[in-house]
Amino acid sequence: MKLKLITAFGLAAIISVVYLVISSTGDNRAVEEENEQAIKEMVHEYSTTNVEDETASITPTELIVTDSDDREVTYDLVGDDFFVSIAPYVKETHPCTYHNLTGCQGEMIEEEFDIYIENTKGEVIVDESLTSLANGFIDLWLPREETYYITIEHNGKTVHSEFSTFEDDATCITTMQLL
Repeated sequence: MKLKLITAFGLAAIISVVYLVISSTGDNRAVEEENEQAIKEMVHEYSTTNVEDETASITPTELIVTDSDDREVTYDLVGDDFFVSIAPYVKETHPCTYHNLTGCQGEMIEEEFDIYIENTKGEVIVDESLTSLANGFIDLWLPREETYYITIEHNGKTVHSEFSTFEDDATCITTMQLL
């Protein structure tokens, strides 16, 4: 997996060069959007790929990638979206605050769930069927600085819960038991 680390370091270098070039032209929003998209792609890769030589975790403000020699690369999450990963469960769960993209394992692997999320203003944010990943989690990018109400349904079982996307909130939610 040294290639993946090289890719991560290479991506960081490219992002830095693009930032320098575009920031000199004054179009900083374009740089932020490119950086945000690149980081979202990295998060997806770590969530969906079996990585052996690296770990990756995500807080509300950073993606942290560490190689087998304990070298760490940190990417700032500066965009408008907040990453949250939810592992619905029936019998087994684990305590978690900040999602370990390469280590957390949920109970319900590659299962389909009906997900409904709305904010406190009643605006529907998600209303669709989503399939959990091989790690048993459902990854979402939601607007920051909001409180959400969520309903998850699966095979006649339901859970209703609330969570939020403020700077001190969890990126790993493992408390939603389907009953």
